[in-house]
Amino acid sequence: MPFGIGGRQHKMIEANRFIRKLKSIRQGSSKHGNAPHKLILILTVIELIEKKYFKENKFYIDSVFVAHFKENWELLVNTLHNQDFTQPFYYLQNELIDNKQLWKLHTNDGFVITNYIKSINTLREVVEFASFDDTFYNFLQNEEFRYTAQNTILDQYFYSTKKQYIEAKSLGKGYINDLTSYMLNERESIKYEIIDEESNFVRSGYFPKLIRLVYSSTCCMSGMKIITDFGQDLIEAAHIVPFSVSRNDKVTNGLALCPNLHTAFDKGLLSLDDELKIMVSPAIMENVENPYSLSKLKSRKILLPFGDKSQPDIENIRWHRKNIFKK
Repeated sequence: MPFGIGGRQHKMIEANRFIRKLKSIRQGSSKHGNAPHKLILILTVIELIEKKYFKENKFYIDSVFVAHFKENWELLVNTLHNQDFTQPFYYLQNELIDNKQLWKLHTNDGFVITNYIKSINTLREVVEFASFDDTFYNFLQNEEFRYTAQNTILDQYFYSTKKQYIEAKSLGKGYINDLTSYMLNERESIKYEIIDEESNFVRSGYFPKLIRLVYSSTCCMSGMKIITDFGQDLIEAAHIVPFSVSRNDKVTNGLALCPNLHTAFDKGLLSLDDELKIMVSPAIMENVENPYSLSKLKSRKILLPFGDKSQPDIENIRWHRKNIFKK
């Protein structure tokens, strides 16, 4: 089987060894049939390698990783198994090839993992990252091998849903598109009203990404925009009504603020009126001559986000004025 990997026979044999392993991944059995969790995780990692999101053999648990897992699950799994990222992330380490782990967990300093951890937040505290067997990871840098590995998994385990999966991926449809459209206030969906721990983990990661997107990584109060040459900025996403109160993570419940103004807004030293002009609390003492004093912002209208549907919800602003702002 040609993979374009050096053209040498021993590499072809080695590559085929991993393909055979993908055909024999152990699946836990239940009343719903064989568990698909490990296969979805492997497919997700391969996809994120292909998209160059994972650029080295270190797979950190973050909102993008979990979101793609959830999307692939929804597109491929048609049984009643519980969708669960933590399960395969832990149990895939039990898959061996020539007595070597196909998947290895690397813990943070001071932690040892001996049992399955169901909480994604706890798992992230304990595990720094996971990695594939180095040889397998190196093969996955090759486009032909990735294609073969992906299709092996799809044909072996998800033949009945493979077509819809490929079509949805080609059109950019699925969980991530639906969720971001909801959070951008472009669509309503009862589906996203109930938030479990993994969904909350994803959404808490996507909220700041989307706030930066609609505000063009610019502080809406100060106008500050600083982007580093490695793609980071100093802008934070502030909830207008705290998420713990509202369970609302649409961009209409957020503002893009620099860190000091985010803190001031959360502590009620700043708010907005119904015309989206900045209000400064009279309950502060500061050097008004300082060019960075809060008083310099008073009555300045905030910079609005891109798109009418992204603008701050007035009812949320009123809630902040009533419940947070120090009058």
